[in-house]
Amino acid sequence: MTSLTRGSVPARGAGDDPYPRPRRSPSRSQPGSSRGQVTPRPVRSKKGRVSARAVLAVIGVGALAVIALWWHSTPDVSGLGGWLTGAGEVLGLLAGYGVVVLVALMARLPPLERGIGTDHLARWHAIGGRYIVSLVVAHGLLILWGYATEAHTSLTSETATLLTQYPDVLMATVAGFLLLGVGIVSMRAARRRVRYETWYYLHLYTYLAIALAFSHQFADGASFVSNLAARFWWSAMYLTVAVLVLWYRVAVPLRAFARHRFTVIGVKAEGPGVISVYIGGSHLDELAAEPGQFFRWRFLTRSLWWSSHPYSLSAAPGTDLLRITVKDIGDHSRSLSQLRPGARVIAEGPYGAFTAGHSGRGAVLLAGGVGITPLRAMFSTLPGPVTLIYRASSEQDIVFRDELDAIAAARGAKVYYLVGSRAEIGGDPLSPRLLRSLVPGLDQQEVYVCGPSGMVSAATDALRDAGVPRRQIHFESFEF
Repeated sequence: MTSLTRGSVPARGAGDDPYPRPRRSPSRSQPGSSRGQVTPRPVRSKKGRVSARAVLAVIGVGALAVIALWWHSTPDVSGLGGWLTGAGEVLGLLAGYGVVVLVALMARLPPLERGIGTDHLARWHAIGGRYIVSLVVAHGLLILWGYATEAHTSLTSETATLLTQYPDVLMATVAGFLLLGVGIVSMRAARRRVRYETWYYLHLYTYLAIALAFSHQFADGASFVSNLAARFWWSAMYLTVAVLVLWYRVAVPLRAFARHRFTVIGVKAEGPGVISVYIGGSHLDELAAEPGQFFRWRFLTRSLWWSSHPYSLSAAPGTDLLRITVKDIGDHSRSLSQLRPGARVIAEGPYGAFTAGHSGRGAVLLAGGVGITPLRAMFSTLPGPVTLIYRASSEQDIVFRDELDAIAAARGAKVYYLVGSRAEIGGDPLSPRLLRSLVPGLDQQEVYVCGPSGMVSAATDALRDAGVPRRQIHFESFEF
């Protein structure tokens, strides 16, 4: 097997459209990239995006305000029991604030999605979730210990008293166990053994836990019992996030469904276990979707309507046609091959900050496996000189080879296929030495990496070792 091959130009002419489409009614226009020379699109403005540092600063200021709220409502703390109880109250308030932050991070807010990206927001959400569960557990234990110390009784006796005589404490306990259960299911080792749909619907119990915890805070929290202003602003915070979730995760997708009338046009096999789904619609240019972004797709068929999944655009968006490409890795992705033309679709998006946001430099696209999907869309649209490096285990795993070669020929770009295992290639296929040999002046390029998390991590390390500054490395990892 050839370990390193340069993309060959297919027999078609350089001006042919490298974006093949399924057969469709002749009454519909052919959207997307126009036939003829591939024309890179200009970089879009970053207006309306927020930075990660700004978001983290706002979250930090909010946490300090929560601590100040406790300090204001607790004029005196004395004795071991008082300090234990006070520490438990602070952690409880921080947990109540933290769950709102976690929900806001995943509320699909456009400034966050454009400025930070879903990939990074999901990481923050996962890390924050572990902290919140820890805060909730520590809150409960410290409160019990503090109360038991002040009452000079055992932990067991104090627990029984709180659960039987204070209904809101019982609700809070249920909420804590719900959060703990969701946290356990979300752990990487457990997540791999659970279907996406199961994990998704179990995750919805988080909202029930938040509602129960909110009731407990107002009923038993010393910071809210007699402080009307604190109750108002705490309620406003929860209500604001709830409205944002309902607007961006429910109302906006339904409005887009009515406006754009997303419909399956056709399905095309791209290779073993890989298909492309072509989705038509009206006024799709109003979505302002960019190559590299993704949507959450809900196909309204008998077996698929109840779940939505994120899939990247695998070609530059057109005025009435979008394309996604999916690898068979589970029941949902496998079922997409059975879609029929005419099936209606709810599309939520576009999302993601993995887009061309830098000009004035050349670009390197580094793909692993089906991580080629967003990079395929970017390959035909990025301005300036572009080099694509495609890592695959076998020749059969290469997707879009004809399209990639045609795009390269049309715009004078370079494509390299790194195919085979480490043993077959004879070393690290993404070593700093090899990357520098393929791309002269690599440290001056903007590099976009997409693939499985392990590959993305290894590629990022190799790029740093090759001298590429961290600010020039943009990545998105897929869990295949």
